[in-house]
Amino acid sequence: MDPFDAGAGGILRQPKAVWATAGASVVAFMGIGLVDPILPSIAKGLDASAGQVSLLFTSYFLITALAMLVTGFVSSRIGGRKTLLLGLAFVVVFAGLAGTSDTVGQLVGYRAGWGLGNALFVSTALAVIVGAAAGGSAAAILLYESALGLGMACGPLLGALLGDASWRYPFFGTAFLMAIGFLCITVFLKEQPKPARKTSLLDPIKALGHGGLASAAVSAFFYNYTFFTVLAFTPFVLNMTPYKSGAVFFAWGVLLAVFSVLVAPRMQRRFGSLKVLGGSLVLLAADVLVLGYGNHTAAIVCTILSGAFIGVNNTVYTELALGVSDAPRPVASAGYNFVRWFAAAAAPYFAPKIEEWTDVHIPFVVAAVTALLGAVVVVVRRRALTYEAEELEPRHASEDSVTVFAN
Repeated sequence: MDPFDAGAGGILRQPKAVWATAGASVVAFMGIGLVDPILPSIAKGLDASAGQVSLLFTSYFLITALAMLVTGFVSSRIGGRKTLLLGLAFVVVFAGLAGTSDTVGQLVGYRAGWGLGNALFVSTALAVIVGAAAGGSAAAILLYESALGLGMACGPLLGALLGDASWRYPFFGTAFLMAIGFLCITVFLKEQPKPARKTSLLDPIKALGHGGLASAAVSAFFYNYTFFTVLAFTPFVLNMTPYKSGAVFFAWGVLLAVFSVLVAPRMQRRFGSLKVLGGSLVLLAADVLVLGYGNHTAAIVCTILSGAFIGVNNTVYTELALGVSDAPRPVASAGYNFVRWFAAAAAPYFAPKIEEWTDVHIPFVVAAVTALLGAVVVVVRRRALTYEAEELEPRHASEDSVTVFAN
């Protein structure tokens, strides 16, 4: 059945609970790139350095990484609906507080609380959508993936539109939109059955004892360093107005969504997961080198183009992480994300520091090296990763295919 079919169970014929959760998911994913276009404005408004402002990403993703050990523990005990509402409440409170910040330290702290709320929400939203969807999971998952792509693309755009007036407005805007999501889920979503087995805090760590999952996590760690060097450090290099920077990262997000949802699965079927991943990581390394050493126009083009490679990588890492391990998939996903999100926290901190110690080009050299290290891990550990690559069809339109990125 065509998931876009307007008939019963199609993507356009879902219950209000599904639309409410998907709509809130769009806003949740918008929060990741929301601050991109306004980073220079925040630095100017709070008299902060690029390194200090980049800690907005570091605090957000450090808490997200640690929360991977908590989300399954919480949702398996209080249920999906209450976990969603708890996460949304955290985002509403801390995003609103972020807009009132008088110092960069306050803003970084509030952003950390925001990260905890976002982790609780997005790690639970997919399972809730699938459980509430009509006509099977395919249309529901496509709806969730569309929400993910739309959020990643529109986050920088919203940040630019609101941030052009004041850097505070994007934070207030996010709090307002998430408050609407909170009300919609309260009204339209009924509590779903709790998992039969409760997840412990150590289950994700134990899952990393599997060689294949550990290999995928380590490779993704190096790749995520590259990813978030582009996302968090490039706005300072481009040094554009919020509108122009927002347009650049909107185009970046569109490519990310298209290549993640449409292009990557086709490439996997034709060439195999490991070849696609290795090639994409090498091309990403070349792209960030040109970004770092090219002129301003080249930097803009390479920033946008990186979205294509990032989209492919996100999809293939998803397949590897969830297909290579015999652990329950939510547990494997949590362990994998626990490792890789630490790189998302590290890159925004170290890239400006490296620039201070050397020059503006070297952070991109480091990012290129980490992308290549990710590819090396794939090559060296290909035997441990072969089970998924050879035995399983790409499952991008399955329940787990977005769980890894969403978590």
